[in-house]
Amino acid sequence: MTNISKALAVSLLSGAFFMTTTAAFAQSNTTPPTTATRPTAPEQNSLPNAGAPPPSTTQTTGQTSSDPKVQEMNQKEKDKVDRQGK
Repeated sequence: MTNISKALAVSLLSGAFFMTTTAAFAQSNTTPPTTATRPTAPEQNSLPNAGAPPPSTTQTTGQTSSDPKVQEMNQKEKDKVDRQGK
């Protein structure tokens, strides 16, 4: 055998040896114990904003009533979605 063939054979055999020992070490590791505890939830220390007005259902979002043409176009699109889907 030539020197290149011998070197190739040695490198392949040593690689196979290291692969099997690595796999053996990976399988011998044990799983950690499952006795870990969860941290406790922090206490709530924030207070509602005392200066804020109470929530209201009549408060508007800032949108004004649209032009009748825009309302008509929106209604047509809603009807189209109801009939055909998106």
